[in-house]
Parts: sequence; C-alpha cells; structure tokens
Amino acid sequence: MTDSMAADETPYALVVRFTVRPGSEAEFDELITRVAAGVRELEPETLVFACHHVEGASLQRVFYELYRDKAAFDAHSQQPHVRDFTAARAPLLESTVVDYMTLTDGKAPVADPTS
Repeated sequence: MTDSMAADETPYALVVRFTVRPGSEAEFDELITRVAAGVRELEPETLVFACHHVEGASLQRVFYELYRDKAAFDAHSQQPHVRDFTAARAPLLESTVVDYMTLTDGKAPVADPTS
C-alpha cells in the first residue's frame, strides 16, 4: 500500500476453500453460476470474483474475491444473490475455510480512467 492510499481505499480480498459433500458437486456448481451472474451484473465494486475447481481434488472449490475496498465487500455480502448463495450452500458442504486478506504490497487495480 502506498503512503498516499488511505486505509479505506485499500483493496480487500479473500480466498475461500469449500469442500463439497460427495454427490453435491453439480448442485453447488449451479449455485456458483447463479451467484457469479449476480456479481457480474450488479457489483461494479467487486473487481474479481473467480471460482475455481481444484485439479485432482474433485470436491474442492476455491473462490478468489477482490473488492475495491472493505466497504465494497460489506455491500457484496448484503446482496440478495449472495445471501441466497450463502443460505443454499450450507447443506451441500462438508467444510468452508475463509482467509481474509489486506493488501500489503503488489500491483493493485487502478481506477477506470474513463469514469
């Protein structure tokens, strides 16, 4: 983070590792499709919302999420499509591990120069 970047402007990220219950993979992946569509359509402050299958681990799904700042993450969490995903996923999962992260250094997204 540069000295000129205020703390409330710091990009905010998390990585989530889901372990899906055997036999629930297709249903969970359908939930991913729906929540990702809502994020793309309705959340301009969500910079990255990437959902991955893990090679060699068919029950693992990993999300990488990057938000303009913590406020954008908080707004994301309140969206109806996210709340629906959170409620519907519970019976399909064996476990969830979330790592919340704050950018220390690196290449962060910049504001759209056309805005």
